[in-house]
Amino acid sequence: MNGYILTALITLGLSAFLCGAVIIRYRRKTENTLDSLLQALDGAVGGELPAASCDESLDGAVRERLNRVVQITRMQSDIAREERDVIKSLISDISHQVRTPLTNIMLYTGLLKEQSLEEGAAALTDKIDRQTEKLDFFMRELVKSSYTEQAMISVSPEMINVEEVIDTACQMTELAAMKKNIDLKIEKTEAFCYADKKWTTEALGNVLENAVKYSPEQSAVQITTVLYESFVCVRVRDEGIGIREEEQGRVFERFYRSDVVKNEPGFGIGLYLVRAVLSKQGGYARIKSKPGEGTTVEVYLARTKV
Repeated sequence: MNGYILTALITLGLSAFLCGAVIIRYRRKTENTLDSLLQALDGAVGGELPAASCDESLDGAVRERLNRVVQITRMQSDIAREERDVIKSLISDISHQVRTPLTNIMLYTGLLKEQSLEEGAAALTDKIDRQTEKLDFFMRELVKSSYTEQAMISVSPEMINVEEVIDTACQMTELAAMKKNIDLKIEKTEAFCYADKKWTTEALGNVLENAVKYSPEQSAVQITTVLYESFVCVRVRDEGIGIREEEQGRVFERFYRSDVVKNEPGFGIGLYLVRAVLSKQGGYARIKSKPGEGTTVEVYLARTKV
């Protein structure tokens, strides 16, 4: 009798041992499969094609489907990139084709206003001037709007002369400043920075445009340059209406406009583009302002490759 009991106990012990071994082996196999799938998923997130599997297991099925997803994503990404390039080229071409005759109209209208005209002709000339200014404004805002998606902003940073960027940006706002008798005071500099010249000029031009737009007539806009260890700071100070403290962070948001300036033309795009351009090339922007005491916008540009 005791022999039967001993045999039964040994059998139960062996069965338990074998069951435990099978469970451990299955658990390890499952963990290995899951680790493999997680690695494949991580690669797929990064755009890598998972290694192909020839077996018909769950692992192989998942990898095959991940391959399909990555391939479709790559194809759609290429199509989207091509479409963005076409849109950018189209907008640039339209802008150039429209702005050239528009600039000529503004020039000829200005020359007409300098002539001795009859009262009726002078009034019509003033109307033409106002309408061309509106058209010019909407064309510039249209171009800005096309860049509200950051994917449309493609920068190619290189070492550039900061003074050249400032001079070109000032030329962009010179006419608006002249109409309000605003003095653009530029402090000369020999500094260099690592940035995309075209986009940085566009960003600084937006800062100067705001400074002129929200400043009173016969005031001044001061442009100075400060060198730091890692950055070049282009500081634009105006004598305008200022910005409330609670709004100073929000002015960089896309389409944000304060109720204080709701009667001024604009769509709240300029400063959003400033921050988008700077962030893509390792820079940033800051604002210091008090209502009624003017605004200072600081544009920080990297001095070396980041």
